[in-house]
Amino acid sequence: MAFKVVKTFARPATEYEQEALGKIGATMEVASFQIGRCTEEEVLSVSRDADAVITVFEPFTRGVIERLEKCRVIANIGVGYQNIDLEAATDCGVFVVNNPEYCLEEASDHTMALLLSLARKVTTLDKAIRAGKTERAEVAQTRGRIFRLRGQTLGLVGLGRIPRALVPKARGFGFRIIAYDPYLPAEVARETGVELVDFDRLLKESDFISIHAALTAENQGMFGLEQFKKMKPTAFLINTARGALIDTGALYTALSEGLIAGAGLDVTDPEPINPDHPLLKLENIIFTGHSAFFSETSVAEQPKGPIEDIVRVLSGKWPRALVNPPAKEKFIQRWGRP
Repeated sequence: MAFKVVKTFARPATEYEQEALGKIGATMEVASFQIGRCTEEEVLSVSRDADAVITVFEPFTRGVIERLEKCRVIANIGVGYQNIDLEAATDCGVFVVNNPEYCLEEASDHTMALLLSLARKVTTLDKAIRAGKTERAEVAQTRGRIFRLRGQTLGLVGLGRIPRALVPKARGFGFRIIAYDPYLPAEVARETGVELVDFDRLLKESDFISIHAALTAENQGMFGLEQFKKMKPTAFLINTARGALIDTGALYTALSEGLIAGAGLDVTDPEPINPDHPLLKLENIIFTGHSAFFSETSVAEQPKGPIEDIVRVLSGKWPRALVNPPAKEKFIQRWGRP
C-alpha cells in the first residue's frame, strides 16, 4: 500500500522527511497555503484522502476531521496543538501527536533573554542612548527601578518541558522558583526542585511570572485585571506560550496604570499585533514577534519528531508523542491493533 502524507502548509519536504517516508513506500504532498492562512474547506481539499497529515495552525475542527477518509494520525510540528479538535480526533480513532522535544533550549533561552532585558532595562537604556541621552545622570533617569536578581522569585505558570529547561538557567541567577500547574504530578515538581503553589499565591509572591501553559477553553484570558491587581507593582510578566492566555485590554490597563512594572511578549492576541495597537505605544513592554522557537538548530530538528511518529503509526506501531491516548480504542476498532 502506498501511503499519502500531506503537509498542510507551504514548506517543502525536507530530505529527512523524504528519506523516512520512502522507507515505508509513502509520499508527501505539500499544500500551497501559508501557515495558518486557510479555511476548513481548503484544509479538507488537500487532506481528505491522506493517510497522515502534518500541520501547524491549520484548522482541524470536527467538521474537517469527521470528513477525513483515511487519516490515521495528525501530527503538529510544534509543541502546541490548539488548532486540532482532540475530542473529535479521539471519536474518529485518529491519533494526534505533537513535537514535545522541539525548541526546548531556544524557548527557555528566550524567556531568560526577555527577563534579563526587562530587569536590566536593556531596551530602555538603548533607546535613551540613541535619543542622545548620553550623560550618566540623564540615562539614570530612564532606568526606572532596577533590583538585584539573586533572591527574587520567579513564578512559572505551567511546568512542562520548556519551563523545566528554564529552571536550571534561572537558578544560575539565584532565583527562588515556584510554579502553578494543576495537571502536573507532585513528584515531577519535586524532582525538578520547584515548589508547587496555587495560582493566587504565585501572583502575589512572584517578582517575575513566565507563562508556559497550553491554551485551552478554560484558561483563555487567565491573566485579566483581577490577576494583575494581585501582582506586585514591581513585577514583570513574560509570555512565550500563547497570546490568548492574556487579556490584552487588561494588560494595557495594568501597564499604563502601574499595576505591574512591565511585560515581555513573544506572542500576542491577535498575531501579528495590529501596528496601531495601544500596547505598542508603551515604554515598559518588549515584543519579539513569536521568535522564541527559532535557531538554526531548532529549524533543522523540527521535522524529525512528527515524521518519525507518522512512520511509526503507518508501520503499525504506537506513536511516542501521543496527546490523545483515549483514541487507542477507536483506532483499534477502525484500523486494527498495531
